[in-house]
Amino acid sequence: MVDVFNKDKRSNIMSRIASKDTRPEIYVRSALHRWGYRFRLRRKDLPGKPDLVLPKYGIAVFVHGCFWHSHDCKRGKRPSSNIEFWEEKLDRNLARDQATEKALEELGWTVWIIWQCEIAAGTDRLLAYLGKK
Repeated sequence: MVDVFNKDKRSNIMSRIASKDTRPEIYVRSALHRWGYRFRLRRKDLPGKPDLVLPKYGIAVFVHGCFWHSHDCKRGKRPSSNIEFWEEKLDRNLARDQATEKALEELGWTVWIIWQCEIAAGTDRLLAYLGKK
């Protein structure tokens, strides 16, 4: 299947996809803040720059989009066009996620991944782990 947009238009569309301060990320931040937890955003000194870091608890939180991180749900379905490109790109994302998680764990951090499709449930599980729900 051929892209219906030219290269410049497709580039413009893709550039508008947010990588930080997304709605799911803001949802998690708001919930944590509401329950009195304080955190740091995107600590550059940690592998993978976690979306949220709760230093007091040794927790690094990633809020993953299902498509970009190949979650096993309907939102994580891989495209059926330009298969080679997407397989390579999404497989690279998975490998990077695994390496980041391993590196953080080796540094003594507990890694939490909250998926876009289960944002409320994932946030509730994190709060329960922290002892607030």
